[in-house]
Amino acid sequence: MLVLENIKKAYRKGDQIFNALNGVTAEINKGEFMAIVGPSGSGKSTLLNILGCLDTPTEGNVLYDGAELGKMSENELSSYRKKHIAFIFQSYNLIPVLTVRENIELPLVIDKVRTKKEISQKVMLMIEAVGLSGLQDRFPRELSGGQEQRVAIARALVKDPLLVLADEPTANLDSVTAEEIISLMKGINKTMNTTFLFSTHDPLVQKYAQRIAVLKDGLICSDERK
Repeated sequence: MLVLENIKKAYRKGDQIFNALNGVTAEINKGEFMAIVGPSGSGKSTLLNILGCLDTPTEGNVLYDGAELGKMSENELSSYRKKHIAFIFQSYNLIPVLTVRENIELPLVIDKVRTKKEISQKVMLMIEAVGLSGLQDRFPRELSGGQEQRVAIARALVKDPLLVLADEPTANLDSVTAEEIISLMKGINKTMNTTFLFSTHDPLVQKYAQRIAVLKDGLICSDERK
């Protein structure tokens, strides 16, 4: 589904060039539950930004389902990201003045592709899938951290993305809640065949991951499937 061919990324800082990625090559198949790990400065965030179409590589190619991102304009990349890629962050990024239902339906409302009835049906299915039935009219301030992250997961999945990028999704959760959240995402991965890619330091995420790639100095130094 996803192919990375010799991805390099260099940043200029004053008179110096900083190489964040030094030639990352990998293939990620549909339905994988994969973690990218490595020390700070190893290139994890840069790689996630490139995979999320938030940044472009200095060299190399990224292909999603055969679509070569390097040949797309900024507008085309933005459109591709909205349609096919979803994000889950450690800070949840929910809109406080919107209810659970309104937060989850937002990507579909913005897309203007489905009818109101279709949006409502899809949103209620996602609310049930993440275990928030009965809480759809609550606001984020009325939820626990774990419940807020469930809303963020439902919002990410409501548009049926090709890939979900999760950046330290358990960082702000206690260990019990974190395991509930990772178990939930693992269940969704199995039942919906959704592809998850984590950037994480959390051993719990690594325990659940089917594949772990270790980044060091901008290169994949280890890539193992369990």
